[in-house]
Amino acid sequence: MFYRASLQAAAALASLSVLAGCGLLSDSSSEADQKISVGTTSSPSTLDPAAAWDGSWELMRNVFQTLVSFPTGSTSPEPDAAKECKFTDATSMAYRCTLRSGLKFSNGEKIDAEAVKYSIDRITKIKVKGGPAGLLGSLDRVETKGDDTVVFHLSKADATFPFILATPAMSIVAPGDYPADSIRDDGKVTGSGPYVMDSYEPGKKAELTKNPSYKGFADRKNDAVTIRYFHDSTPMVKALKAKEIDATYRGLTAEEVIALEDNQEDNNGLQIVESVGADIRFLVFNPKDPAAGKLPVRRAIAQLVDRDALVAKVYRGTAEPLYSMIPKGIAGHATSFFDTYGDPDVAKARQILTRAGITEPVDMTLWYTTDRYGSSTAPEFAELKRQLEASGLFRITLKSAPWKSFQEGFNKGEYPVFGRGWFPDFPDPDNFVAPFVGQDSVTGTPYLTNEITQDLLPSARKESDRGAVSDQFKRAQEILVKDVRLLPLWQGKLYVAAGEDIGGGERALDPQTVMQMWELYRKTSW
Repeated sequence: MFYRASLQAAAALASLSVLAGCGLLSDSSSEADQKISVGTTSSPSTLDPAAAWDGSWELMRNVFQTLVSFPTGSTSPEPDAAKECKFTDATSMAYRCTLRSGLKFSNGEKIDAEAVKYSIDRITKIKVKGGPAGLLGSLDRVETKGDDTVVFHLSKADATFPFILATPAMSIVAPGDYPADSIRDDGKVTGSGPYVMDSYEPGKKAELTKNPSYKGFADRKNDAVTIRYFHDSTPMVKALKAKEIDATYRGLTAEEVIALEDNQEDNNGLQIVESVGADIRFLVFNPKDPAAGKLPVRRAIAQLVDRDALVAKVYRGTAEPLYSMIPKGIAGHATSFFDTYGDPDVAKARQILTRAGITEPVDMTLWYTTDRYGSSTAPEFAELKRQLEASGLFRITLKSAPWKSFQEGFNKGEYPVFGRGWFPDFPDPDNFVAPFVGQDSVTGTPYLTNEITQDLLPSARKESDRGAVSDQFKRAQEILVKDVRLLPLWQGKLYVAAGEDIGGGERALDPQTVMQMWELYRKTSW
């Protein structure tokens, strides 16, 4: 009934295609052998939803519940822990949810309206820097009515609020196990999701088993899942070929994807499922840095970066150049950076610097994370360094760190320029602009731009028809181009690689590109 344009985008995100290498196996599942092992290079940075605004959501979606969620194939949030949710007014300022009956946490605690209120309130109370409190900017207060009804009163109209509630950050946690004013850090999880987490070894693996008391939308096609975390994709692919794991998600390099697609005879029938992706990569500039804080320096870099060469050399068709913070497939996408800067041009970049009185090569350090976005990240930054230094206008130093320390560093403002990735919280243009602006930017570097935060975003959020917000986001992107605080680089595709005996890969990614482990199953022989 709303978000018509973004719903089309969500449908595109939910559709998966290009299945290479079909096994001659039945799709009927076996009751006796439904244990699945999945590998990924994206390990959680936290197990507490109140601190999570990153790839930790992949685990959380499978062990926690939210009031509303994205069932496979859905194009808008639908009830999960709730049996019904809706706006109660025409101004999109009061959102009411009624809980399913009989819900309980894995520790036996009852899930009621107070538990929901507690879970949401602690996000805003703890307010982890770079955490999901930034998603709740429109929330004024949470009210309970009886044991089963929760009303979210908003301080301003926000037609995207149901999408926010569907994010794993809004997971319902057990009040008895999660402190109201601090993050839980004992390495355990108490949720009510499709699975119970039996054990967790940071950076190594998580063991999940089917939650016997689960009540929700997920139709679980397996009994247990082991998630193995790899620091690099090479051993992950080796484990897949050796049948030590059944499937992989996140982290495959372009070369690995191509090799798996092209060499079916050598890969024991492994299959590749390709998804239309809305994940993006971009550079963040710290305005407090002596060099990156200068607008002419940022504009010169924007004039030099060759996205076509970057994608061709490093990603080989598994990504495409991006000239807007809003990717293709999402309402409001544009080519704003190309419209302003055109093709890479050293002479124009030199002129930008010279006019600002900068005549010597600019020394600059670029940071990236080693274990969040896949093994292609290091070659990507090597190519960026090559391009900038080839102009003669920059001297680039590359530095890297594992995600946890990398995240701490950029949240403390320690990095002059750094690379970030973004996997959508929900498929709407708001989610590709709002998180990166304001005092509590998810990048860790406040970006105060009043026209966007006080005019354009509030105006767009009044529109229940998300196809009617293109003017606001066109203007927002003009501002982003003018400031160059963020520089979009490329938009990716997502791939699930799996053994020939594994089904469900084409249904495993939701519109937030989060892996729904319950869709995977082991086929039986015919």
